[in-house]
Amino acid sequence: MEKGRIIKGVGGLYYIASDGIIYECSARGKFRKAKITPTIGDHVRFTILDKENKKGSLDLIEKRKNILLRPRVANIDCAVMTLAAASPDINMDLLDRFLVLAEERKIPEVIICINKSELAADGLEEKLRQIYGNCYTLVFTSAQKHTGIDELKALLKGKVSVFAGPSGVGKSSLINCIIPESNRQTGEISRKIERGKHTTRQVELIETGDNTYIVDSPGFTSLTLEFIKPEELQLYFREFRDYIDKCRFADCAHIHEPDCVIKENIGKTISQERYDAFVRLYSELRSQR
Repeated sequence: MEKGRIIKGVGGLYYIASDGIIYECSARGKFRKAKITPTIGDHVRFTILDKENKKGSLDLIEKRKNILLRPRVANIDCAVMTLAAASPDINMDLLDRFLVLAEERKIPEVIICINKSELAADGLEEKLRQIYGNCYTLVFTSAQKHTGIDELKALLKGKVSVFAGPSGVGKSSLINCIIPESNRQTGEISRKIERGKHTTRQVELIETGDNTYIVDSPGFTSLTLEFIKPEELQLYFREFRDYIDKCRFADCAHIHEPDCVIKENIGKTISQERYDAFVRLYSELRSQR
């Protein structure tokens, strides 16, 4: 069997990259019977059935190190949560939810990318760095003016990175700047509803060279976290990591309890905004139980 990586799936067929060649493969019936879905980014073993026409069969999916379900991509090294400085405005709640999801999914690196930086209000960059800069890499870009692109490109080198975020923030435009030959379709923002047209309809790994892959994905405007237990939420806030298990009470929820080390560090290493996001999400998860 040959080794490769799934870069795209269309209509039940999977396109597997192996040694610079892309093979069109159908998955064996055993995957359907076992309710296993081959996923973009999977490292796989396959058999070449027709070398001339580059066709084969997908035989084995190797163990995944992680998987993101929205968009559905496996074996991710880096998630680029992309938002726009304006048009549409930054959805802080969506950002906080995605950061929790990325931690729960064990994605090693997360970059917060603020595109359309030319539209940023005064003080926006400083504010976001104060809230998130302690734990996350922030990059401010403008696909229109081609600023910040080299910095972002350097951060992605040698990794499988997925771009995620709402429609209309410029994910595809950024990818066009990073890989001009990709020629991703882009769309204008609807001024009426302040949302972008869904120009990306399928998930696909795009190779940029140097063992670097980028995943564009359809936009989303909501993200539920109901599968996370309320008591586990603290594990997915990077700012809390140095203080977990140091509170007076072993089962401290970091809400109303006295002698809570996390609350003692609000305004120091933990921003008030991030703590408020934790409280809001904790209350939501509790209400769903």
